[in-house]
Amino acid sequence: MTRPPKPEPRPDRVSLWRYVRLFKSDILSAQPARLYRAWMAEFRTPFFRSYLCNDPELVDLVLKQRPMDFPKSDRIREGLRPLLRESVFLTNGAQWKRQRRIIDPAFEGGKLRETFPAMWAAGQACLTRLKMKTGPEAFDIEQETSHVAADIIFRTLFSIPIENETAASTFAAFKTHQRTAPVVNLGALLPLPRWVPRLRARQTRQTAKRIRAMIETLTAARADQIADGSAPDDLATKIMTTPDPLTGACFGTDEMVDQVAIFFLAGHETSASALAWSLYLLATHPEWQARVSAEAAQVLSDEEPEFSALAQLKLSRAVFREALRLYPPVPMFVRETTCPEQFRDRAVAPGAQVVISPWHLHRHERLWDDPDGFDPGRWDTPNGKQCQRTAYIPFSSGPRVCPGAGFAMAEGPLLLSMIARAFEITPVEGRVPVPVAHLTVRGRDGIWLRLRAR
Repeated sequence: MTRPPKPEPRPDRVSLWRYVRLFKSDILSAQPARLYRAWMAEFRTPFFRSYLCNDPELVDLVLKQRPMDFPKSDRIREGLRPLLRESVFLTNGAQWKRQRRIIDPAFEGGKLRETFPAMWAAGQACLTRLKMKTGPEAFDIEQETSHVAADIIFRTLFSIPIENETAASTFAAFKTHQRTAPVVNLGALLPLPRWVPRLRARQTRQTAKRIRAMIETLTAARADQIADGSAPDDLATKIMTTPDPLTGACFGTDEMVDQVAIFFLAGHETSASALAWSLYLLATHPEWQARVSAEAAQVLSDEEPEFSALAQLKLSRAVFREALRLYPPVPMFVRETTCPEQFRDRAVAPGAQVVISPWHLHRHERLWDDPDGFDPGRWDTPNGKQCQRTAYIPFSSGPRVCPGAGFAMAEGPLLLSMIARAFEITPVEGRVPVPVAHLTVRGRDGIWLRLRAR
């Protein structure tokens, strides 16, 4: 049986500076193996204390029961601020609540149906590109999953395909940003005043500035279309014209640029990562690939199906859900305590960092049956059903759950089914991808596969 790849953990004890270097390189292999069994772990530095919580009760406390007492941590926000500024992903308190009141209606269940034609069209364009790559030559599937995920974002947000000049330029800039932006900013780990500048790589700053300028061009053009009544009824229009039900105010252009940046980063990066790992897992588990392909052949054709077809892609959804368990695109969430806490009979002071790690929670040895194995059938077992409720958070949980979770769970299984129906997918001998986490969980040197038309 082919086991899904997992990074080697670091030695149990390392110096603080060694840990920071490892963390900047890859936050997965920077962690010790004991975290896959621990209910909680404390990490001490001269400047702050950090608590990684795998206990489902603590996870529930932080994310669901008292989320406002555990705001997003500034130490992690610093690394993303050049691009995301005041986006809903980084804000806290009243500002975050206002943003969610405006954003959430665009992603409600009924609205998802309206985005389906754009998802299907982007999937068809992806199949056309993949047909050019069939044969004995291997290629990095992450490049293609990034392309199609970006295409869906542009089609659903701004009603333009990736081939649009501005969309293509933004996509290229995001690829550069993904390679160069650190998860953590070293300056943010030090107890410096807010006015002290955080040193960032020049390329990261320039790329973020270029992306924001291109998004601002799209957003300003959409504002003009809204003003003259010619705007298409897509996600951008919905969000820009939705007033805050409490104040009646809509997003301004600067605010909308912040939100589009996180929609693209979250919707593009996470979907691309999950789809690439899903395809790799199918390639290394041909029995599941055959089942998904047969299901797709029965449900889908070359013509756009009804939206209701998504509900029939049950095996594809189970595979995609399992890929999100093994390779959660965002492997860690960091919160901060605002008052004294008691975690598992241990006193936790205000200002401590609270780490919720989907990566470790999803592979926890005391919670899951065969936690490192690939088994899409687990979701129909008592253990799988229990863990799905208490130890499965690929999109976070509680009031700060990703607003695009339903969008992702429609897009992922649909694309997976379309590709499995059209192609036989095989792995490349000797090229096992090593999971690493930068902005999302990707293959260190890509995820290489071969395709053959069915």
